[in-house]
Amino acid sequence: MTTVDVHVVRVFSDPSGAYGNPLAIVDGTQVPPESRQTLAASLGYSETVFIDDPTAGVLQIFTPLAEMPFAGHPTVGAAWWLHSQGYETPVLRVPAGEIPVTRDGDLTSVQAHSTWGSTFSWHQLDSAVQVLAANPASYTAGHTYLWSWLDEPAGTIRSRMFAPVMGVPEDEATGSAATQLTARLGRNLHIIQGTGSHLHTTLLPDSWTTVGGRVVAEPSRVVDLPPTHLLGPATQWLTENRELLAARGVQLELSSGAHVLRPPS
Repeated sequence: MTTVDVHVVRVFSDPSGAYGNPLAIVDGTQVPPESRQTLAASLGYSETVFIDDPTAGVLQIFTPLAEMPFAGHPTVGAAWWLHSQGYETPVLRVPAGEIPVTRDGDLTSVQAHSTWGSTFSWHQLDSAVQVLAANPASYTAGHTYLWSWLDEPAGTIRSRMFAPVMGVPEDEATGSAATQLTARLGRNLHIIQGTGSHLHTTLLPDSWTTVGGRVVAEPSRVVDLPPTHLLGPATQWLTENRELLAARGVQLELSSGAHVLRPPS
């Protein structure tokens, strides 16, 4: 059986290096396109990145259930990891478009348009206590983002995000939500999400934004490449729930061997 090297990082850690959203990074030359969704599902991370060209910054992003044209924590993590491996990659290239990369001290940031990413249901709550009290089991559809101000003058927010439709009951740190919320509020933000991850955003002209944070390396893994003929639990769930997804306005397509969820228009 073919084995694959899986590099693991935690993206958007706090200043001490704690917390952060785990990310799997895989050499795309080791995994054919038709096997990527199956591998991402078997790894079980909220996202897995396949780097096809480290110099040009070409990559694909998969959740356990679908390919994503853009996501914040995978692109920040991939940008940091490429730099740690000696690659000078000033631009990442994902299906959504080109993503400029910047570094400032221990922060790695990517630039993205606020229209990129999933469609979120936004809920501003009165306090961080209410945000932290939320039960992920209460959210069974879509992408739900809960937030409250910790310090409004300073632009500091406490948040959580639930995305069962993507196979992620709760996402520890969501970069695309951070960019969208930055545009919605029209200001730079410092977001503390999940158990304690830190995201930093800036607002740019014409609805462009940056999102960045600290990244910490974890021990790498070597895993067996799952056979391409196996459906696996993720693909089976998609197949069995195609009508449910359609009723919610989500289209399910098969592209390059991967299931792609198209959000409601």
